[in-house]
Amino acid sequence: MDNLTHSLIGAVLGQAGLKRRTRAAMPALIIAANLPDIDVFGRVFGWQSLAVHRGFTHGLGGLLLLPPLLAGLLLLVDGWRQKRGVVRGDALPMRPLWLLALCFIALATHPAFDWLNNYGIRLLEPFGHGWYYGDAIFIVDVWLLALLGAGVGFSRARESAGRADWAAPARGAIVGVALYVGANLLITARAEGEAASALALGHGAPMERIAANPVPLAFWRREVLWRRADQSYGALGWSLFAPAPRAGDADLRALGRTGMDDPRVARWSRDDPKARAFLFWARMPIVLPDAQGLDLADQRFLRFAGRGALGVRLKSR
Repeated sequence: MDNLTHSLIGAVLGQAGLKRRTRAAMPALIIAANLPDIDVFGRVFGWQSLAVHRGFTHGLGGLLLLPPLLAGLLLLVDGWRQKRGVVRGDALPMRPLWLLALCFIALATHPAFDWLNNYGIRLLEPFGHGWYYGDAIFIVDVWLLALLGAGVGFSRARESAGRADWAAPARGAIVGVALYVGANLLITARAEGEAASALALGHGAPMERIAANPVPLAFWRREVLWRRADQSYGALGWSLFAPAPRAGDADLRALGRTGMDDPRVARWSRDDPKARAFLFWARMPIVLPDAQGLDLADQRFLRFAGRGALGVRLKSR
């Protein structure tokens, strides 16, 4: 998810009452909710972004290592602030175990929410390199932002007014987010199930992969992507409020062939670190050839093919 969403997740946890558990709780919650994205700085060390992003820091290794590091750093900062006399006399006491627990809780929300979109995470890093995808929430979801923002905003307003029930809006937002996420997971499962049934009844090679892409704004819609064992691929527009797709529908016809059986792909990408990183990351890779060479793209992000981190240009060596 985007970092505003992650920040609001940390903030809504604090406004739900967790910020009263220890001093420095809100910084711990908000920073921890964003901390796994430090892997974007891997490119400073020459690492390929697609090879490291949403890997170790988003997996079991990051979940075990990062919370104690953050809690230790916050304790050092708090000790420094106390020596300077800038900690208010009426401030909450520092409870190190609670601080550590909040870092674990908030940091765990980051891979959990990143898993919900179609980019995926490598949950088992460093013990396994497989990708996991929820395919339920678009990477920037306005409805999720609205729920979280309202929960934090109304909670802070009540707190400023001195109301005893100041945490209620944030807690309500957490329930709303849980229901929204659950509903979207069910929508994705239904979209994939209906599309798979229609594709299985049609003519063609066995299905190799099917995935329901969330789309912006319209959470009730999905772009169902599919590919068969014969290298054909296609996309199907699906809506919760439209009739289920049927075998023979025009939308179920193949858009083309993936081209991944082109021998040039393996040969030209062998010594290209960007290509190797791309193929490690890609879930549904396809080849777009032209007179100058080959573009590696991913069917999930085909509209961005050949641009930036979402496509790689291959040329003969």
